[in-house]
Amino acid sequence: MSASSAFNDEKGGSSNVGEPEYGHDPASGGIFSSDYKRHDDLKEMLDSNKDSLKLEAMKRIVAMIARGKNASDLFPAVVKNVACKNIEVKKLVYVYLVRYAEEQQDLALLSISTFQRGLKDPNQLIRASALRVLSSIRVTIIVPIMMLAIKEAASDMSPYVRKTAAHAIPKLYSLDPEQKDCLIEVIEKLLADKTTLVAGSVVMAFEEVCPERIDLIHKNYRKLCNLLIDVEEWGQVVIINMLTRYARTQFLNPNMNESLLEEGGGEKAFYGSDNDDDTDDEEDKEEKEKKKTEATAVVKRKPYVMDPDHRLLLRNTKPLLQSRNAAVVMAVAQLYFHLAPKAEVGVIAKALVRLMRSHSEVQYVVLQNVATMSIKRRGMFEPYLKSFYIRSTDPTQIKVLKLEVLTNLANETNISTILREFQTYIKSNDKDFVAATIQAIGRCATNIGEVRDTCLNGLVQLLSNRDELVVAESVVVIKKLLQMQPEQHSDIIKHMAKLTDNIQVPMARASILWLIGEYCEHVPKIAPDVLRKMAKTFTNEEDIVKLQIINLAAKLYLTNSKQTKLLTQYVLNLAKYDQNYDIRDRARFIRQLIVPTDKSGALSKYAKKLFLALKPAPVLESPFKDRDHFQLGSLSHLLNAKAGGYQVLPDWPEAAPDPSVRNVEVKESVPEWTKCSSREKRKEKKADKPFYSDSEGESGPTESADSASDTASGSESGSGSEESGSGSESEESNEESESASEEDEEDEGKKKKKNVEKIKARKPVPESESEQSSGEDEKKSEKKSKPRIGSSESESEEDDDSESESSESEEEESEEESEEETKKKKKTTASKPPSKPPKKENKKEKKEMSLLDFDDFDPAPSPSQVTPLNNFLSSSLVTDLEGLSLTDNVLSPTTIIPSGNLKTYELLHRITGEGLSVEYCFSRQPFSPDPHMVAVKIQFTNSATSEAKSLHMEDAKLQSGMRIKEFPEIEVLPAGETLSVVMGIDFCDSTQAANFQLCTHTRKFFVSIQPPVGELMMPIFMTENEFKKEQGQLMGMNEITEKLTLEEKCQGEHAVVQRVTTAANLSRVPCGSDKECRFAGKTVTSGSLVLVSVVTKEDGAAQLTVNCEKMVIGTMLVKDILQALTQ
Repeated sequence: MSASSAFNDEKGGSSNVGEPEYGHDPASGGIFSSDYKRHDDLKEMLDSNKDSLKLEAMKRIVAMIARGKNASDLFPAVVKNVACKNIEVKKLVYVYLVRYAEEQQDLALLSISTFQRGLKDPNQLIRASALRVLSSIRVTIIVPIMMLAIKEAASDMSPYVRKTAAHAIPKLYSLDPEQKDCLIEVIEKLLADKTTLVAGSVVMAFEEVCPERIDLIHKNYRKLCNLLIDVEEWGQVVIINMLTRYARTQFLNPNMNESLLEEGGGEKAFYGSDNDDDTDDEEDKEEKEKKKTEATAVVKRKPYVMDPDHRLLLRNTKPLLQSRNAAVVMAVAQLYFHLAPKAEVGVIAKALVRLMRSHSEVQYVVLQNVATMSIKRRGMFEPYLKSFYIRSTDPTQIKVLKLEVLTNLANETNISTILREFQTYIKSNDKDFVAATIQAIGRCATNIGEVRDTCLNGLVQLLSNRDELVVAESVVVIKKLLQMQPEQHSDIIKHMAKLTDNIQVPMARASILWLIGEYCEHVPKIAPDVLRKMAKTFTNEEDIVKLQIINLAAKLYLTNSKQTKLLTQYVLNLAKYDQNYDIRDRARFIRQLIVPTDKSGALSKYAKKLFLALKPAPVLESPFKDRDHFQLGSLSHLLNAKAGGYQVLPDWPEAAPDPSVRNVEVKESVPEWTKCSSREKRKEKKADKPFYSDSEGESGPTESADSASDTASGSESGSGSEESGSGSESEESNEESESASEEDEEDEGKKKKKNVEKIKARKPVPESESEQSSGEDEKKSEKKSKPRIGSSESESEEDDDSESESSESEEEESEEESEEETKKKKKTTASKPPSKPPKKENKKEKKEMSLLDFDDFDPAPSPSQVTPLNNFLSSSLVTDLEGLSLTDNVLSPTTIIPSGNLKTYELLHRITGEGLSVEYCFSRQPFSPDPHMVAVKIQFTNSATSEAKSLHMEDAKLQSGMRIKEFPEIEVLPAGETLSVVMGIDFCDSTQAANFQLCTHTRKFFVSIQPPVGELMMPIFMTENEFKKEQGQLMGMNEITEKLTLEEKCQGEHAVVQRVTTAANLSRVPCGSDKECRFAGKTVTSGSLVLVSVVTKEDGAAQLTVNCEKMVIGTMLVKDILQALTQ
C-alpha cells in the first residue's frame, strides 16, 4: 500500500507542476483513498453558480465512473443539478443518475418530480433524456409513472422522443411483465409511425415484448418494407430478421415445385456416381419416376404465383446487399436464403464473398453461414471458389471453415484444383489445420468416387511424412476409405502394418490394429506377427490401443487359431489384471465368447458372426449439414445450440393465408394516388402488349412441364421489371398496385391469345428456361426505357438488375440474341418456306436489330454461319477443310481419324422416333462459334412415309457450368432423306450428360448426349523436350501409371498409335525411342494439359502413364486407353 500511495502522491505532484487540469482529475487513481478534500472541491464546483465549473465537475465524475471508481457519495450534490438549465450539464447529470439511481433509490425518487417536469420541456433532447433516466430507475414503485411517461412520449411530436419511448418499452417489460397488455397498445401505436427513426426501435420492442403477435405487423408490413432502405443500420438488421419470420408464416414456399424436380434428381446423380455398375437399371427407373413427379408438379405449379408482398420484400432488401455494414448484408443474405426462389438466391454470393475481406471476426461468422449454405446451394458459390483459398495469415478457425466450404464445393469438375490446393496445405506448420486438411481429402474421396484411388494413393504417400501428427491423421482417414473397398487394397494394409513400430499416436495405432483385425483374411501372414509385437508392449499401451489389441486377438483366434491360440490367451491374461476396468471387462467377455466352456451360453456359437460381421462404411458428413434449421446469422446457428431468446424459424404454410389483411385504407391522398396508378397502368399496357405476345409466341401451345414453368418465370420477370418502371416514384404503395395490375393483365392477355398462338408461325426457342425468362425480362426493360434513353435513372436501374446476375448469364443472353438472327439467315438460305412466314421473320429481324442498336452491341454473326455450311459441302472438301483446320495443332496425319472411322452413337431410334432416327458422333473438329465447345455432328434420317417438319431442340437441362449451342432449325426433312447438322456443347471437362428435348412439329423426345472422356480434349503440337518438361511438372497426384499386357495384333507401334488416338483425341509427340509412344492434348474447356505415354517391353508387356492436371479426367482416361489396348 505504501508503494502505491507514494506513486500516487508522486504522480499528483508532478501533474500539478506540468498539467494542473490533469492533477485535479479525481479519476487519475488513488486520490480519494487518502485525501477527501477532492470531494469537497467537486461539491463546491457543483454548488457554484457558474455552469462552466458544474460542467467540469460532472466531466470528472463521469470519468471516475468510467474508470470503475465509486462516486456514489456525490449523489446528493449531483441530484441538485437536475434542474440546471445548461443542456450539457443536464445530459451528464442524467448519465450519472442512470448509473446510481438503483443504488440510491430514496434520493432518486425525490428527484422524480424534476424528471416529470423534464418530460414537458420544450427541448426534445431534454424530454428524451428525462424519459431515458426515468426508465432506467429500476424501482417497481414508479412503474405507473413510467407507463404514463411512455404513453405520453409515444404521442410526442418529436420522432427522437418517440424512438426513446420505444427503447423504454423493453426496460419496463423486464421490470414488470404484467404491464404487457398496456405496452402492446403502445407498440401498436408506434408501429403505425411513418418515420424511419422510430421503425427499428419499435420493431426491437415488438421482438422483446410480443413476437408472437404477428397480427400487429399485417397493416404495417408494406410500410416497413418501403422504409427499410432509410432506417439506420441497427434497425435494418432487426426489421429484416423479424420480416424473415413473418414471411415464413404468410407466404407459400417459392421452391416447393423445384425441390421435387431438381433436388430429387441433381443431388442423387452427384452422390450416386460411385455405383457405376447398377446405373443402367436405376436410370430407367429414375426417368419414369421423374416423369411422374414432373406431371404431378405441373398440376401443383400452375396455381403458384409469387405474392406481390413477397416480391416487395425481396425487391426492397436487395439493394442492402451493398451496405457497408456486415450485419446488414448478413441479414439480407439469410432472408434471401430462407425466402427467395432458388433462381434468385445467387445474388447474395457476391456480397458474402465481399465480406470475407473484412476483419477475422466478421469472416468467422460469414464463413459459418457460407458453410451451411454451400451444402444445399453448391452452385451459388462455385464461381467464387478461389475466394475460399486459404492464406498463411488466416487464423486456424478461419482456415478450418474455409476448408469446410472448399470440401462442400468439390465436384467432378473442380476436384483436381481443390486437391492441388490441399497438397500445399499439408505442408503448413499449423498442426490442427493439417489434420483438418487430411480429413477434408477423405471427405472428397468419399463423395466423389472418381478420385478415391487418387486420394488414397496420396494419403499413403503421407504415411512416410516426418511429422507424426500428419501420419496419424492419414492413418485414421485411410482406415475409413479402406472400409469401402478393402479387397483391392491389401497392399496398403500391409504397408500400414509396418508402421506400428514407428507411430506412437494412440488413435493411429488403434486404427491400424482395427484394420488388420477386420481384414485379417487379406493379410493372413502379417496379422499374427503384428499381434506378437503388440503382446510384447501391451502393458505400456494406451487404453484405446489395448482394446484394439484384445479385438485383434479375438478375431485372429476365430480365423487362425493354430498360430494365435497361445498369443490370445497371453493377451487376455494380461488384460485380466489391467488397471482399467473397461479392459478387464472386455477381456472377461471375450474369453467367454471365443473360448467355449460348459458354462458359456448360446452366444459363443455366434462368436464369428459377431466379430467378423460386415460393417457399413462410415459416412463422412459435413458438421454443418443440419444447421440450417436454425435461422442463419443467429447466435444459435453459430453455436449449433438453441441460445436464450432465440425464436424458431417457422415452417412454410401449406395454404397461403389471406393476403387482404395487409391492405391499408388510404383516406386523404386517394385522388392523386389513383391518377398516378391509372397513368402507370396505361403506360404499362402499351409497353406490355408486345412483350406478352412475344413470350406467348415463343412458348408455343405445349402442354409439357416446362410451359408451366415458363408462365411462372414470366410472372416473376414481370414483377422484376416492375422495378424499372416504378423507380422514379416516391411512394412505394404505387408499386404494389402496379404489380397487382400487371398480374391481372397477364392473365387476361393469356386468355385472349390462346387462339392466336395456334395460328402464329414458330419463333426460335431459347437455350433454357432461365435464359428465356431473362431474355424476356431484358426485352421488356428495354422497351420500357426506350422513351428515356438519356435518363440516369434507367442506367442505375439496369445496373442494379445486372448485379443480380453473373457475367456468364449476360454473355449467354447476348449469344442467344445473335444466335436467333443467324438462325433466320440460315433458314432463308437453306430451305424454301412459303411466302408468308418470311415477312414475319423480316419484321422480327428489324425489331431485334433495333434492340441491338439500342444496346450498342454488334452480334458479329459471320463465325456462327460457318458451322451449317459443312452440311452442304462435298465429303472431299470437308476432309480438306479438316486437314487445314488442324495443321497447326497436329504433328502427323495418324492423329486425325477419317470421318468414316468416327464412332457413331444412337440418339433416337427410328421406332421411338416414329420413323425419324438420329445418330451423333464427335467430329473432332474445332467448333468455330466457340472454341471451348466440343463439336457434335448430328445426322437425321427420315425413314417415315411423310416429311418431318420443324426439327429443333429446346429445354436443355444442364449441370452447372455446362453450355450448349443449338443447331439451326431444319424446317423440312423429306421422307427417305438424310441431313447432318453440327451443334456445340461445353461439357465443362466432365462426362456428365447434356439432356435436352428433340422436337418435331408434332412430338417431343427426351434425349441425352454423354461424351467419352477422350472426346473432351483436343490435340496440341509439342516437341520432345516440351513434353518431358511438362511431364516433370505433373507428378505426384497428377500422374497415374498402369501396367498391361498387349495382345499380338496390338504390339506394333502403328497399332498402339491407332488405338490410343481412337480412344482419345490426342496428337502424336515425336520420340527418339522406338519402344515409346507419346501423345499430347489439352481439355477443350479449361485447356488443362493431358500427356499420355505408352512404353512397350519384351513379351508384350507395357506401361501406360497419364499425366493430367485434372485428376478425374486422368483416372477415367487411363481406364478407356487400357480397354482400347487390351481388347
